[in-house]
Amino acid sequence: QVQLVESGGGLVQAGGSLRLSCAASGRTFSSYTMGWFRQAPGKEREFVATINWSGGRTAYADSVKGRFTISRDDIKNTVYLQMNTLEPEDTAVYYCARGRLSLPGTRSDAHDYDYWGQGTQVTVSS
Repeated sequence: QVQLVESGGGLVQAGGSLRLSCAASGRTFSSYTMGWFRQAPGKEREFVATINWSGGRTAYADSVKGRFTISRDDIKNTVYLQMNTLEPEDTAVYYCARGRLSLPGTRSDAHDYDYWGQGTQVTVSS
């Protein structure tokens, strides 16, 4: 059974930074696209960032482009989301997800992911 465990969330002032981590179980972590999504209160879950299996390709939502960076460490079975210049609009629960093996490459559709973490809260105060 695959498990994804997020950490690193918290309360930060606008303009600050946080780094989220997502530790994955399983021996074939390096074979999968990974993604970050977020859900704010009263809103639908939305795509944030994705990284392909090799780490050579990434994609971002327009709202975070230039501020957030996704990366992965296949030795540690961990994917990261470095978030800089945070804004109150970034407040949400952040989820990491593992892409379906049959769908390589970067993916922004939540339906292309089959395992999800429990989420970590990020709150940005103004």
